Amino acid sequence: MAEIRAEMVGTALEILARPGSALAAGQTVLVLESMKMELPVVAAGAGTLASLAVAKGDLVQQGDLLGVVE
Repeated sequence: MAEIRAEMVGTALEILARPGSALAAGQTVLVLESMKMELPVVAAGAGTLASLAVAKGDLVQQGDLLGVVE
């Protein structure tokens, strides 16, 4: 099990994967926006997205849990 955590403060701009989705290593799970920059948040390894802890428009802090890949 691998946790996906926010690398910076930002807003969840776009959600690209849903719980239960199969993910490839490096696949974008969601996009964060911070200071008008868009940062893709990717899966570190292949697996299934077990849970997603954010919704579009949510504000996240650095280190916040965004999702879990099994």
